[in-house]
Formats: sequence, C-alpha cells, structure tokens
Amino acid sequence: MGLREMWRLMSRFNSSRRTNIILQHLRMSKHTDAAAEVLLERKGCAGVITLNRPKFLNALNLSMIRQIYPQLKKWEQDPETFLIIIKGAGGKAFCAGGDIRVISEARKANQKIAQDFFREEYMLNNAIDSCQKPYIALIHGITMGGGVGLSVHGQFRVATEKSLFAMPETAIGLFPDVGGGYFLPRLQGKLGCFLALTGFRLKGRDVYAAGIATHFVDSEKVINKMSPTSLKITLRQLMEGSSKTLQEVLTMEYRMSQACMRGHDFHEGVRAVLIDKDQSPKWKPADLKEVTDEALNNHFKSLGSNDLKF
Repeated sequence: MGLREMWRLMSRFNSSRRTNIILQHLRMSKHTDAAAEVLLERKGCAGVITLNRPKFLNALNLSMIRQIYPQLKKWEQDPETFLIIIKGAGGKAFCAGGDIRVISEARKANQKIAQDFFREEYMLNNAIDSCQKPYIALIHGITMGGGVGLSVHGQFRVATEKSLFAMPETAIGLFPDVGGGYFLPRLQGKLGCFLALTGFRLKGRDVYAAGIATHFVDSEKVINKMSPTSLKITLRQLMEGSSKTLQEVLTMEYRMSQACMRGHDFHEGVRAVLIDKDQSPKWKPADLKEVTDEALNNHFKSLGSNDLKF
C-alpha cells in the first residue's frame, strides 16, 4: 500500500483531524510518565505503540512482545484504524535490542524463556512484514537487534539525525537475527555482509542512504520551527492534491495563496527571514492545537468569481 492509498483510506476522516494525527506523531516522544513497559493507544485513526522502557533503552522483552502482537493483529482488522505508528520513549533510543541479559540468566536457571522469546519475537517480525495497514516506525535514536526487527520489516521507517543503527550480534556470540538473513543481503552491494560481520554503526542520514530507512527527517529542524498554520494547510494540500488534476491543484493553491496573503504568518515569515533576518518569527497562532478547523478550511474556500480560471 503506497502513500496515496494511505491518504485514500484516511479520507473517511475530516482533513483537519487527519492533519492533527500525522503532525502529532512526527514529533518524537521525549518522555512519558506511564509505568507500563509498552503503551498501546488509539489516537484518532492511528494505532500508536510506544516502547516505554527508556531507562533500559526500550529493550524488548517477552512481556512487551505478548502485548504488541495481539494489538497489532487487532488494529490490522479494525476498520477504524488506518495506520499503525511505533516509537520509543525517552529520546535516546527507539529500541536497543532484545533484553538479552534476562534471556541468558533464564537459561542458567533452567527456564524456557529463550524458546518462547525467540519464537514469539520472530512471529511478531512476520506480523509486521505482512501487516495490511501502513506501519510507520520512527527509528529515532539507538535501533539495534530486536529494535531493527520491530522496524525494518514495516512499510515506512523514518530516520533522524540521531538514528544509530547496528546489528552487533556477532559481538555477543549470536548472529544477526530478526530477519537479518532476509533484509541484510538485499541491501546494495555487500553492505549487508559488512554490517552483519562487523556490527558497524550507521548514523543519521547514512541509515536512510543505506536503504534501511525509507525516509529521513531532522528532528530538531522538521517541524517545531515552522508556522503551525503552514504545516496544517500543507499537509491537507498534499492529501487533497493526490487525487486532483494539475488544474484542480493550481485552483486550490491559488485559494491558499490568497488566504496566506490575508493572514499574519506569511508577512511575519518574510520579516524574520528576509528583512530583519532575526530568524525568530512570531507565529499566530503559535501552536498546532491553536489552529482551528475554521482557519484551516478558510484556506480552501472558493473565491467565487475571483477563483483561478483556465
């Protein structure tokens, strides 16, 4: 399923609601106060998985797997869930891998957790690969081993300048699992072999350049400095434009341009960037939540006799 199909699936929700959902989750989770190891939430039309062990770099354990798998399957069948987002709490790691210390200690105690952990982890990897809904992994920070399994098999993997990817299993007497034998040899050239044998760490844009991530965004510069109004109208512009002709898009954009000329942010942006050059625009409103549906819709209203005509 491509982006266009994703937009079409989401078209059942009004444009402002879709916009809020996507923009909200492009911002990374810095912290959470909840005690659960994994948070499973419905936010609008999105199912959101938050790996919530920041003190342990969101290391994956069996309990987390057993919570994520059934919820993923449930959302996949839910007609009101149109996409699934997975991210890590704390800002330092998406997921640093499986909780291998617990697995090793369990073997010493003659517990069978290792059999269950690997079996159920691999089943989750497969469920992600076969998921019929758009699956978006925000691989911000450390992403290794089991964390790679939670992301690389999904349809969309978004890296940032703080992404740190590695498959370091040979350093602990293991091998690059979670489907490493599938995705690593499919990277360009012999890169996969190099990463598998050396545990070499890829950082930032290199994660995207290697083909491990499908998209790259700068976590500090994507969104927080931009005009909240511009962010919302731009996302709606792209959603609606995906199914319009060029002339229809240009008509829509003419309406948008005239609304921007009547508003505050365009003139403030020109002042901050080109005139005073202080690079500190004062947006009105200053927060995404303050951009009302009415204000958003006003950018797309017909201009009547003043509409662009071809």
